[in-house]
Amino acid sequence: MRALPVRLDAVLVQALIAAALSFAHLHDLASAAGQQGWKAWAYPVSVDLLLVAAWRRLRAGGPKAAGWCWFLVALTASLGANVATAGMLDLGSVPAWLRILVAGWPAVAFLGGTLLAHGAPRPEERKTTALQAPSSAPPAPAPNTAETDPTPSLAAADPQAPASSAPAPSTAVPPALVALARKVADEHRARTGTAIDTSTLRARLGVPLPLAEAIATQLT
Repeated sequence: MRALPVRLDAVLVQALIAAALSFAHLHDLASAAGQQGWKAWAYPVSVDLLLVAAWRRLRAGGPKAAGWCWFLVALTASLGANVATAGMLDLGSVPAWLRILVAGWPAVAFLGGTLLAHGAPRPEERKTTALQAPSSAPPAPAPNTAETDPTPSLAAADPQAPASSAPAPSTAVPPALVALARKVADEHRARTGTAIDTSTLRARLGVPLPLAEAIATQLT
């Protein structure tokens, strides 16, 4: 297999050098503050991990206040160690306040890492969760056209209107119109005691006479 060419990135090399130096300075400061053995090596790892977590939050989008806050906290810890170990502080006699800060740093790093890694979900995650969550509202019932009563619209039509303005008669009568006509005929029989005639049925339904006659034949 042909080996892929390796490109040296000057920025990446510079970042590795800066990270190594900062790692060593944090280790020296933690060791001078009374953290011996593996503890002194864990401090620079904790600072670098907090920096990475804050940087990921800034790159993820959404609210960036928490990301910038913890990024500045970790950056201050790293820069403080660099300055303190550059001759600005006597590592043989570390002041008490610095020992307190070094001893309390693990709790601060744990809090920052937890808030950054397990904070509020990103907008796309909230959208996905909302789409996957079942709706608590019952589905709307489908409209039943068979039960729709078009009597008001038909009654509003002028029974004396010319035949040209009425819809053209068709050989097949819609079942819904037959059901409406049967309902009108039953109401007429209950009110008058006699069967409804074609003229009255035409006036009640607002349909042309041929269509009314076709409907009347299906009611008998």
